[in-house]
Formats: sequence, structure tokens, C-alpha cells
Amino acid sequence: MTDLNTIAQNYITAWNEGDADRRAELLKATFTEDVSYRDPIMQGDGHEGVAALIDGVQQRFAGFRFSLKGKPDGFADTIRFSWNLGPEGSESVIEGTDIGVIENGRLKSVTGFLDKVPAQ
Repeated sequence: MTDLNTIAQNYITAWNEGDADRRAELLKATFTEDVSYRDPIMQGDGHEGVAALIDGVQQRFAGFRFSLKGKPDGFADTIRFSWNLGPEGSESVIEGTDIGVIENGRLKSVTGFLDKVPAQ
């Protein structure tokens, strides 16, 4: 049985990792080689595509950290979990929910939904 908590926590850890080499190792452990990521404002494929998305988010939201919101759930090969993004120790600025497809204990695809975004 796949541990949904571990998958979700590894995902969050990868998005928070600032060191490119350590992040590459986390991406290999967390995502399949052919992973597909989609949300309303960005998309990426493979480890390099997801790494580029993470770089972009870290640059745009310097000093912000992701954290899990609640407990992941799922069934069969699907996981659903929510997350917060904001300055460490402060209220989240952005919140979302991600749905992933799991293959051999790693995420093969992720579809993200933005639940809370700042007013433009």
C-alpha cells in the first residue's frame, strides 16, 4: 500500500527545496520520469519541467514556504491533498488542492487547483 502522507510530504519538500541538486534527487524520488504537472497558470513535463516550475515559484515568492493543509486522502491510484503557501510563520497567501495519479509509489501526474489567491 502506498503511504499517501509520505507522497504528499515528499511533494511539499521538493517544492520547498532551494538547492537544485538536492531538489533533483527529491524529484526522482517523488515523480516518475514522465510526470505531467498542470494547474490554471502553469504546466510542466518531466523532472526538468517540474524543476523549472519550482524555480519560478521560488523566485516569484522568495521567502515563502509550502506546507500541507489537513491530511492527504485518496483511493486506488489517486491522491488528493491541500497545501498553503506563504511567509514562514505567517498566514498563507495562496492555498491549493492537488490531485495526483500514483504509479509505483511516485506521482505520474498532478492537476492543481488554486483555492485562495491574492487579489490582483
